[in-house]
Amino acid sequence: MKKIGALLVLLIVLSVAAMPLHSTDTVSAQGSDGPADKWCSGVKIVFFPGGPAGGVFAVNVYNGAVQAAADLGADVDYVWSDWDPQKMVQQFSEAMATSPDGIAIMGHPGEDAFEPLVDEAVANGIIVTSQNTDLPRLESRYAGQGFGYVGQELYATGYNLGKETVRRAGLVEGDRAMVWGLLSQPTRGLRTQGVIDAFEEEGLEVDYLEIDSATNADPPAGIPTFVAYVSSNPDVKAVVTDHGGLTATLQSYLEGAGKGPDDIYGAGFDLSPATVQAIESGFTDLVIDQQQWLQGYLPILQICLTEKFAFSGLHIDTGGGFASADNIDVLAPLVEAVIR
Repeated sequence: MKKIGALLVLLIVLSVAAMPLHSTDTVSAQGSDGPADKWCSGVKIVFFPGGPAGGVFAVNVYNGAVQAAADLGADVDYVWSDWDPQKMVQQFSEAMATSPDGIAIMGHPGEDAFEPLVDEAVANGIIVTSQNTDLPRLESRYAGQGFGYVGQELYATGYNLGKETVRRAGLVEGDRAMVWGLLSQPTRGLRTQGVIDAFEEEGLEVDYLEIDSATNADPPAGIPTFVAYVSSNPDVKAVVTDHGGLTATLQSYLEGAGKGPDDIYGAGFDLSPATVQAIESGFTDLVIDQQQWLQGYLPILQICLTEKFAFSGLHIDTGGGFASADNIDVLAPLVEAVIR
């Protein structure tokens, strides 16, 4: 029995030693020699924060990625996309041409647009992972090569916000609600659809507005659209802005329409300094915090783990918590630090 046990241990050791790794460098992070510093040094990554440089939401994602690069030692280039799906696809192709070890993408263009490019990247030995908007078909295909996901569960997050808005605002069947979202984007639009479905299940009259490209890139550009909508629908009881930048501008939208903090129940996504101020002043009532800083930090960690240790893709939901007047005093200092 002792001989059999020893043989099994030897076989296990040999099988682990034979596992393929992306990197031929040292694989030590913590082992017999203790923890290693900057264990991802030399790994080249291209990272997509999503929006414009310094923009709401994208800056938190960027800060998380910068912290991960500093902690792990990875060499990271950042590509800003203005939340433009077509630009993201073109930039992915350009990033792939630089032959990085990994690319962390925003999934907004959808799987049909990304699939041939991701297939090509993986075939060329590039690790690809996604954040903010999931790509389940690609994740399933390439999870073993490090394709993971960090972000909200899109439909469920929208649905939960819709249901919670109905409950907290005291909405009843027949009340009018407006949803300002991105149904036109194949996967990203699932979050908008979740809000609409939750409202319609409660019998609300739902008006849907698509966020146009100008407002998507520069949320204050949407003030005339919002003012026109409210003028035509003075009975609207609740508004959901399915976009971090629009949520951060919600107070300006309401003030532009001549509304006070108690006139329309405002709900949306993602914390920012402007959103904190709007919650404190009563203009914004409910926000889902998808912890976007983690959507920067964890994809960098994912690529490093796969490159150095052949870990498979991790699927991490960051979108479970609500922010409101009840807890904003705890979250506000972290928002000011551009972490939450």
